[in-house]
Order: sequence, then structure tokens, then C-alpha cells
Amino acid sequence: MKLIFFGTTDFAVEALIQLHKSKHEVITVVTTPPKLGGRGRKELLQSAVFNYETKAGRYSMQPITLKGDRFIEKIRKLEADLVVVVAFRMMPEILWTIPPKGTINLHASLLPAYRGAAPINWAIIKGEKTTGVTIFFLDKSIDTGKILHQAELVIENEDNFGSLYDKLKVFGAAELCTVVNEINEGKINPFTQDDTCLLYTSPS
Repeated sequence: MKLIFFGTTDFAVEALIQLHKSKHEVITVVTTPPKLGGRGRKELLQSAVFNYETKAGRYSMQPITLKGDRFIEKIRKLEADLVVVVAFRMMPEILWTIPPKGTINLHASLLPAYRGAAPINWAIIKGEKTTGVTIFFLDKSIDTGKILHQAELVIENEDNFGSLYDKLKVFGAAELCTVVNEINEGKINPFTQDDTCLLYTSPS
């Protein structure tokens, strides 16, 4: 399949690395524009995804807005089969409805628990014994779409945010690639999230 990848952080980079190694073709990568940061906020900082793609000699799109007509038309003309989103900002419906096989997102919790930002932090703060990843179809609300796949990961006593983050980004990347393969083979069976199991919602 032809894929378009949207991502920002090093959590997204791990997924992108694995997708580049897969049998599928990542035809375009979209990430966030550079922003001022560092000491005195005078340094122009690029996203981890941009830095990874640039080092590999590949171009990344950095649209200022995701709703611009020119950007939307560029995405349409690429005729991708599937869009994959990892650690990116909220996307407009006009964008995530373009690919015929849909737009999927990798989230670092067992949804519907810990929707929104900082799911790994919240799992540690709340003293959870297990966490995991969810791959789901995007819809109009944050982290509420139909689930394609979930996989559980044990939180060890010695785990902190950093160690759990590192485990989940590798674990999640592998699970994501499995789901992409299943979508390609027509083996998916999406199901609606059970909101009665919603324990906490992290801040967006």
C-alpha cells in the first residue's frame, strides 16, 4: 500500500522507521513547522520526525495549516491508500477522510482509558499495573474512533515515565505495522469503544 505518515516526536519516529522497513511505501511524511525554542527562544527547532527524514535524505512536508486548499489538494493527488498518524495534532475531517482505507492513529494507552494528551504520564501517576497501545480509526473527536487493535504491556515496579515511554514506542511501532498489514489484507474488524470503561481522560 501507499502510505502518508503524519508525526512529530521521537515516539513517531520509531513507528516511521518500522514502516519504512515494511513492504509498504511511505510516499510522503508530514510534520509540524519549526518553532522557536532553546535559550531565550532564539533557536529554530525542528521536529524529531523532520530531523530523522532529513538525515535519511528525504523531504518532509511542513504545512502551517492542515486546512489550506493547496495542502489538501496535494494530499489528494498523492492517491495514498492509507494515512497513518502518530503523535501529531488534531486533524480536520476533510483531511482524514481522503484515503480510501481510512486514517489510523497509534495511541499509547488502552482506550478509552487516558484519551488525549500525556497517556503515559497518567498511567504512571495513577499507579497502573498495565498499559498498552491502541490503533484506531480517526473520527470527529479526540481518541474516540473505532478500535482496530489493542495490545497490553505490563508496567514494571521500576518503570518511570522515561522507561515506559521507550518501551511503548518500540512496542507500539511493531503493533502498528501488524495492523497496517491486516488492513492491506482485509483482515480488520473495527469495534466501537466502550465508554463505560472510561476511567480518566487526560488533558488535551
